[in-house]
Amino acid sequence: MVTEQGLMEFMRDQAYKPMTYQELEKHFAIEGAQEFKDFLKMLNALENEGEIIRTRNNRYGIPERMNLLKGRLQAHAKGFGFLLPEDKTLPDVYIHANDMHGAMNGDTILVRITSKGAAGGRIEGEVVRVVTRANTQIVGLFQNKESFGFVIPDDKRIFRDIFIPREAFHGAADGDKVVVRLVSYPEGRAAAQGEVIEVLGHKDDPGVDILSIIRKYQLPEAFPEEVMREAEGVPDTIREEDLQGRRDLRHKRIVTIDGEDAKDLDDAVNVERLPNGNYLLGVHIADVGYYVKENSALDKEAFNRGCSVYLVDRVIPMLPHRLSNGICSLNPQVNRLTMSCEMEIDANAKVVRHDIFPSIIRTAERMTYTNVRKILTEADQEPELMERYKDLVDDFRLMEELAMKLRAKRMRRGAIDFDFSESKILVDENGKPTDIVKRERSIAEMIIEEFMLAANETVAEHFYWLKVPFLYRIHEDPDSEKLMHFMEFVANFGYVVRGKGNSVHPRALQTLLEEIKGTKEETVISTVMLRSMKQARYDAQSLGHFGLAAEFYTHFTSPIRRYPDLVIHRMIREVLTHGSLSEQRMEYMAARMEDIARQSSERERIAVDAERETDALKKAEFMLDKIGEEFDGIISSVTSFGMFVELDNTVEGLIRLSDLTDDYYHYHEMQHVLIGERTSKIYRIGDEVRIRVTRVNMDEHTIDFEMVDMKPRQAREEWRTLPAGAGEGRSRKGQGEGTRRKKAAAGKRKPGAASIQAASPEKKKRKPASGSRTRKKKAVASGGRKIK
Repeated sequence: MVTEQGLMEFMRDQAYKPMTYQELEKHFAIEGAQEFKDFLKMLNALENEGEIIRTRNNRYGIPERMNLLKGRLQAHAKGFGFLLPEDKTLPDVYIHANDMHGAMNGDTILVRITSKGAAGGRIEGEVVRVVTRANTQIVGLFQNKESFGFVIPDDKRIFRDIFIPREAFHGAADGDKVVVRLVSYPEGRAAAQGEVIEVLGHKDDPGVDILSIIRKYQLPEAFPEEVMREAEGVPDTIREEDLQGRRDLRHKRIVTIDGEDAKDLDDAVNVERLPNGNYLLGVHIADVGYYVKENSALDKEAFNRGCSVYLVDRVIPMLPHRLSNGICSLNPQVNRLTMSCEMEIDANAKVVRHDIFPSIIRTAERMTYTNVRKILTEADQEPELMERYKDLVDDFRLMEELAMKLRAKRMRRGAIDFDFSESKILVDENGKPTDIVKRERSIAEMIIEEFMLAANETVAEHFYWLKVPFLYRIHEDPDSEKLMHFMEFVANFGYVVRGKGNSVHPRALQTLLEEIKGTKEETVISTVMLRSMKQARYDAQSLGHFGLAAEFYTHFTSPIRRYPDLVIHRMIREVLTHGSLSEQRMEYMAARMEDIARQSSERERIAVDAERETDALKKAEFMLDKIGEEFDGIISSVTSFGMFVELDNTVEGLIRLSDLTDDYYHYHEMQHVLIGERTSKIYRIGDEVRIRVTRVNMDEHTIDFEMVDMKPRQAREEWRTLPAGAGEGRSRKGQGEGTRRKKAAAGKRKPGAASIQAASPEKKKRKPASGSRTRKKKAVASGGRKIK
């Protein structure tokens, strides 16, 4: 019997010409009614998934052989979009607004290529079919037009309003935030139609703003009844039968170190000095897999959620609180079940021996980052603290000693260490932001980070060599084209990044970061370097972690809030219990790991986007009553439409090019700078500026700034009166604004520069108020624990 794989391989053959189903039936020698029926079902399923195409004359072929590409649509608020092909080796395809044909942001689509630019030029296409719809529900602002209504989507990438017939209002009033179920999608000039399924409240009511974001990303709040019943059935104390096969570590001085407000304590540590002078590092992780059984309701719900989501004013947990804050949380001085990784580490920070095993622990203290930092750096000023934790002080000093050795080794091998600011937004009981405080990365955070990294690498390598199905956290090498652009960019500052061909070792990038430390260009080079890198993700194959310069890496240390860690714990237990897996189990788990990696990576992106949007919302709200006030800031990004400035509290705002009134500025893409035509004044990332807050847009969560003491620009007609060379040869007698714009449009402007008048619409993207650098860092960086 013909299989999907066999059929697809046949159609991919160069000699294949599109066939009808009768011709395919004959070719594969299909006999019997049932076999023929199954064959037709397979054809229909592949067609529905967009894997094969049926032409107008009912012939079947694969998209790529018919000048079609399959992928996901990334729409823009201005109406155009880009196809992000499933085949990652292919470039993105630009789709004009008139060629969208009813497709919406996130849809899986098939696109016909209509034009290809010259070598490396833009590829354009048009949507020929929507394979699957990404949007079934839309969150937005309801507008009542009496006999009908409209919903303006919160997601500006859905650029057409949703039509609501009167009978589908379901109690919504003008100005309400609502959730709409789509009953039809846009077609031609007709808008999408929907019905209101939930009224969240008036847009100005407290809490409605965050609730709208929760609904927009369809983040699950309440747990289903079946899941809660299972959670209630989990014991809240350790029983005698739970100790079977576990190593008893309750005699050891083990502590947790977390933020003050953390409730789900999933990791604990201890360090001892061995008689041979080596260190014994113990990393003990909550044994969540012992309570969350494979294919249980709890397990399926955790898979669907993928991870916990940390919003400004709440946490949406992956597991019910009875587990995450209860029996699975490593609370102080109570018995808890754990999965332990003990590592013997020599003076050179090399792991010379390790052991991974199920255990039971009883933590001595619930420490905070603040207190550990004070013990290690402010001992003389904190006599009460030193007295309270006198039995643990030597342990913390030993931890610091080991962590610094581990860090030094990691830096030597080339791990890239970005040190960007993070912030915490404080809100009152009504969700109103009261302050934004910077999070400091102290020695206490660094200790935990290094210990978690060591455990993650040790576990990853151990199970890689056992050749069992596993999940890895990977960070692929940067795209060669982006890397070349970065190397050209740093050459402008006189720096050289050494590499072979189009590749570079992360050590070369870390060496550059060390070279620029403390220099004026540190911020700009660090930022551009980060943006040239790919995002970390999960995979069933161990492909290495570029940012950490690690050959093997996984996520083992946070099973309460990350599903991959939970799955890994389950696999570890199975291997430790049975020694090996049956062939059938190996095949099943290998297939499952690919699904889990894909789902977990997608859910992580959704969580990051939701967290970023709530941060942007509350930062914008925080600046509402500061319009007109002046602040010092640093330029964090330069674009063709202006520049973003980050204040000391990490709030980021845009200074539009049109508001730079002292000159006409050009954007130089390769150098990431704006240069004034007349004055030759340069604005680049990292420059310190004084700004005034001018506008806050709560609908788009954006903030606008203007320069303080910005003088009005001089008309170009006046330039001819200036001394020779003052206008850099750009001004001509009788040449006005209109002539200049025509020349810019004709491509006669200075090579490498882009003026605001000539900037293409797809480049005029606006970033959210909060900087995206911190969030991107988390995707690239250590994969160690997120500060809760």
